[in-house]
Amino acid sequence: MLFDTFGTTSARFVPLSEISDALQTDLKDAITPVSQPAYGALDALPWLEDDDLVLGYESGDDAYAYPINILNFHEIVNDTIGGVPVLITYCPLCFSGVIFSRELDGQTLTFGNTSALYQSDLLMYDHQTGSYWFQVAGEAVVGAKTGSRLKPLASTTMPWGQWKGLHPNIFLITGSQGGQETQFAATRYSSGFGSGYQDRINNGQFAFPVDEDKLDDRLSAGEIVLIVETSKTGDAAMAFPLGVIGDSAVNADVGGEPIVVFTASEGRSVGAFSRTVDGEILTFDRKDDDIFTVFTDRETNSDWDFAGRAVDGPLAGTRLQRVSSRWAFWFSVAISFLGIEIHNP
Repeated sequence: MLFDTFGTTSARFVPLSEISDALQTDLKDAITPVSQPAYGALDALPWLEDDDLVLGYESGDDAYAYPINILNFHEIVNDTIGGVPVLITYCPLCFSGVIFSRELDGQTLTFGNTSALYQSDLLMYDHQTGSYWFQVAGEAVVGAKTGSRLKPLASTTMPWGQWKGLHPNIFLITGSQGGQETQFAATRYSSGFGSGYQDRINNGQFAFPVDEDKLDDRLSAGEIVLIVETSKTGDAAMAFPLGVIGDSAVNADVGGEPIVVFTASEGRSVGAFSRTVDGEILTFDRKDDDIFTVFTDRETNSDWDFAGRAVDGPLAGTRLQRVSSRWAFWFSVAISFLGIEIHNP
């Protein structure tokens, strides 16, 4: 575990065993989280292009969009959506977008950024207990909550143009409440993380140290995977390598629960859903005729869009239930979920 001092001391990086309490306090939230997000119109961010990735979240008929370019700068968003305290997180070093519940053991937690890295991943802290949390796993690794895990919520990644085309009611994050409602319209948010980073990860050139004995060579370290989790028969998880799967509908079972993973745009668009509708298990295939109506179930021949909604056929008007998922480079998944099962198409 290393703290990034951002050049404020003679040492750029300081391990946990050597850092003072005062410096730990000073470094908290040097990468500023968003604690009271503001939302605006779909054209509120002039730099946002249809091909830019967003981390998406649904609450009833409402959809929320968090552009990855914004999360590159802020990494953490605390919010309450539809009465649910949510934590939107993203680590540029792991390419990992995860949305968690902020509720744990009857307590609502609020999160900040420690400015430290654990296994080359964002390390968060909560204000209520001071525990430090490993972002990809959502697991506390220091403090009173050590060993506890946050509950991941159903989310998705998708190009902005596709996300807004699927949802009529979208809340796009544009800034922070209290006079900074449009701060994310600034042109500095138009820049991405840079090219070539994934190749460096595949070559073992990690930005920060990782435990070599926890790496897993079943996939390349920089392979982007979707982790799907279910709790039907206890916690279960499966990794879906998006580069291997390509554009398809993947029918699988995770922990005894039939699920389907929809993928498109070479893995840039993903969504995971339960395949059970009114007690019947459906089997899906991909269609190529329409970017928004791209899947058909074999049992009823109904057509479904990328949001898991039946738009034509006997099941029209039915909606699939999203399941918990997260998206990240394989090296961070392998460390977070030791020995996780990999879906083999």
